[in-house]
Amino acid sequence: MHVRLPALIISTFAAAHVAAADMTPDQRAFFEQNIRPVLVKQCYECHSQTSKKLGGKLLLDAPSEMIAGGESGPAVIPGKPDESLIVQAVRYDGLEMPPKKRLPDNIVNDFVEWVKMGAPDPRTEPPKIVKKAPQEPLWSLKPISGPTPPKVQNTAWPRQSLDAFILAKIEQNSLQPAPDAEKAILKRRLSFDLIGLPPSSFDIPHSSLEAYVDSLLNSPHFGEKWGRHWLDVARYAESNGNDGLSRNPSFPHAWRYRDYVIRAFNEDLPYDRFIAEQIAGDLLPADSAEQRDRQLIATGLLALGAKPAKAMNENFEMDVIADQINVIGSGILGLSVGCARCHDHKTDPIPTRDYYALAGIFKSTETMWGAAAREGLTAPQTPLHELQAAAKVMPRAEVEPIIAANKPRKTPAKASFSYAADAPLAMGVRDAKKIEDCKLNIDGESKKLGAAIPRGFLSACGGGTVADLKQSGRLELAKWLASPQNPLTARVVVNRVWLQLFGEGLVTTPNDFGLSGERPTHPELLDHLATRFMREGWSIKKLIRSIVLSRTYQQSSLEQRAKGIESQTVASREASELSALRSSLFAIHLRRRLDAETIRDTMLFATGDLNRQPASGSLIQHRDVLINELPSLHQPSSQRSVYLLMLRNSMPPELTPFNLPDAITVVAQRDNSALATQSLYLLNNVFVIEQSRRFAKRLLQSPADSEKRIAQAYRHALGRDATAAELQRGLDFLREADSMLVSTQTDHPRRELDTWAAFCQALLASNELRYVD
Repeated sequence: MHVRLPALIISTFAAAHVAAADMTPDQRAFFEQNIRPVLVKQCYECHSQTSKKLGGKLLLDAPSEMIAGGESGPAVIPGKPDESLIVQAVRYDGLEMPPKKRLPDNIVNDFVEWVKMGAPDPRTEPPKIVKKAPQEPLWSLKPISGPTPPKVQNTAWPRQSLDAFILAKIEQNSLQPAPDAEKAILKRRLSFDLIGLPPSSFDIPHSSLEAYVDSLLNSPHFGEKWGRHWLDVARYAESNGNDGLSRNPSFPHAWRYRDYVIRAFNEDLPYDRFIAEQIAGDLLPADSAEQRDRQLIATGLLALGAKPAKAMNENFEMDVIADQINVIGSGILGLSVGCARCHDHKTDPIPTRDYYALAGIFKSTETMWGAAAREGLTAPQTPLHELQAAAKVMPRAEVEPIIAANKPRKTPAKASFSYAADAPLAMGVRDAKKIEDCKLNIDGESKKLGAAIPRGFLSACGGGTVADLKQSGRLELAKWLASPQNPLTARVVVNRVWLQLFGEGLVTTPNDFGLSGERPTHPELLDHLATRFMREGWSIKKLIRSIVLSRTYQQSSLEQRAKGIESQTVASREASELSALRSSLFAIHLRRRLDAETIRDTMLFATGDLNRQPASGSLIQHRDVLINELPSLHQPSSQRSVYLLMLRNSMPPELTPFNLPDAITVVAQRDNSALATQSLYLLNNVFVIEQSRRFAKRLLQSPADSEKRIAQAYRHALGRDATAAELQRGLDFLREADSMLVSTQTDHPRRELDTWAAFCQALLASNELRYVD
């Protein structure tokens, strides 16, 4: 059955339709003589109840069906022939029906005249639609319930409500949870998960584990770690990326959005407010110029996307809108809304009309990405937000010699917008001067237009239409996204938090809560957490705190769990069942590899070189350049990796071997593949080699003997004491390395440094440094 127009739209069109009872004899005769015969002869074969295959989900054998329309929109809009698809089709204007041969002009003119007179239609018999059995509503679109924790046999195990949901599933499978993790392991896990750095000392220097967790949540490094997770979702980058014509303009003001995200997580900005500021910050009231600046910067979410070239691209505007819809659909709602750009979604209840209802909101929005390196083939120049309270900013000097030595191939186009050289600017959006609905793009093509679709939201989620017709609708969209009645937003973000803490989500397809995605392993737990999340003010920190203090999170890893199973009745089960425990029951804690940024930061931490201060700006701030015309702009840095220059198609070389996202699409879960290039990187990369030498110099500054230096190295790199066996292996390694260098190096200090650098590199390249239990 085809998807119908919303009732409001049908009633609007039907009001202009001349009903059978109101028809004049001339109107009835006109239809019977000029319209019905053509429909029967030319159209019913593909567009009636007797059709073997219904074309475009469009029925033309009843007036209500013609007004309701098919997947491309209403076939008839009474009184408006130019907007009626059936007229466009017989004119061969975008659509071409009947497909084999255009109808004569006199018949085309008859259809135009018929629609002008209100599309009088004496057919009163409704088509006999064969109804399909109703499908069960998609699980993720059902209202969020507030399940109570289930009863469990081992009542002593749960520390809080979420533990009961996990334990109940474990007991149903006749299994037991893993033992609690050791204190040192748990401390390391918490430190990496919450701030992305190793713990600073051996013992927890707090009165309790709760106090230690609170210290991490209150650390300024929390926002650097968790902000990076959101930047993956937001497809954050500081350049456009290849536009298809090998051009890659810089985004010299994107870093402000990065800083906004880090600050939002540090301040625990409620998630509903966080979403609202990014969708409609320019439309929200502000109490100060600083708050106004922050809200304008937040809208950068909608401007950061990678854009295809404008040149020879009639769909450029709609491509930009598609990226904005995708970051909201996949990023916030967990639905692939973009599939409905060309046709009704094949699996989820998202008709094409809903897509263009959203598209109208962004068509009524001006996207502000800046000068695009004044390269018109990539994108037209747009204005930027000029901030009021932010400090003035000048270009950085570090990349000046590189840019100066590489003149552009041609003189850039004249600037369309002029700002002072040090003006504080930001990417973002604002309402367009012209507020308008978006016409349906048939087959996703901007030149094949159907009816205008009123601006609105996803009907399957209870969304209606935009009420304030004088605004774009982004403010209403923001409120709808974070409404407690919207069943998706809270579920999706709770699942993202769980994913980052456990390595696997309760829904293992975090960007797809639709029919093609996976169902939740623990649906009641997901709703329980989502309910509590909203009740506690949409606080990310409170959600994280409750999870990491649970018994579930504090279990030991797979290796320890395997030892414990040997004495249990399940000892004879296949190893694959252990994998099932890890992936679905959360009866163990999953050992995980650190992400690219954390590996680099941990190396800097081990050598003592890590600069913990937040970065200031960006290497390319106020630099409108084509990245593709320049050699690498990356410079050595000792600051945290989140502040490195993130250029599409030219990401930081220290990070790319370890599955850094390309910032083209919404990424919820990074790839965790192990590649040979990673081993080569650890052996040969300039950064790793330099850090190994600096690590060695740090150790050699100590007057201690070799054994004590080895012990220090283990503490700095791995956060633990070396075992007796490791101390002996370290001494053997140093002796053998020194003997190998004797024949080529007579300079003892240099040989000593090289020997210790080799030892330090072995520690920095070890699996233990890169993995957390």
